[in-house]
Amino acid sequence: MADRRILRLHGTDTRDFLQGLVTNDVKKLDQGIVYAALLTPQGKLIVDFFLVPAGDAVLLDVAEAFADALQKRLTMYKLRADVTIEQTDLHLRRGTGPAPDNALADPRHPALGWRLYGAEVGDDGSDWDAIRVAHCIPEMGIELSGDSYILEAGFEALNGVDFRKGCYVGQEVTARMKHKTELRKGLQRVEIDGEVPVGTEITAAGKPVGQVFTQSGNAAIAYLRYDRAGDAMEAAGVALRWPGGENR
Repeated sequence: MADRRILRLHGTDTRDFLQGLVTNDVKKLDQGIVYAALLTPQGKLIVDFFLVPAGDAVLLDVAEAFADALQKRLTMYKLRADVTIEQTDLHLRRGTGPAPDNALADPRHPALGWRLYGAEVGDDGSDWDAIRVAHCIPEMGIELSGDSYILEAGFEALNGVDFRKGCYVGQEVTARMKHKTELRKGLQRVEIDGEVPVGTEITAAGKPVGQVFTQSGNAAIAYLRYDRAGDAMEAAGVALRWPGGENR
């Protein structure tokens, strides 16, 4: 959890500035943490992050590996808006047990527990991979990349996108995928009979189906092409099944 950077955005235009850029409704900050993403104009993911209410300011919690690029892009969009973007010395603690004072619920899923921002870093030892696999929750740099479309990545179920908030960068493509097309690919939880490296190709009848990502026990998060996925897949010789496919 040291691999997170906490930025602080403040100034009179901060919330309006974010509202015109990110996938979720910034007004939800009045209820707690907001999970959101920044997209390209073509609707592909740049990075996901959390927006955290902090008095008159907004904290932005992002994976360290993507923080410099995000800060640079936000600064580019800022223009003359009254918004200051600065690094902080805050750290993230998280857990699934009893929440400490001032902790806020992770908005993606109740199983992800709480997040707390302060001087301490760490977690309560929860098996985060097991939780993510059980609920098909992607992570930036593993399941999520610059090739991702957020609806294929499950952002609607994870409370990461709002379809009533109005315009934001990439909104047209995202709305069209929601209302005018049926998703043909996406992240799904699969059963797997062995262990394979992250990114291993999945095939069925000799044809490519997708890739395996995070594994936990006999389950994994996989990116699947739905018209080829089912109960007769393999990855590097290991059998996979997608039980949920029969219900689509």
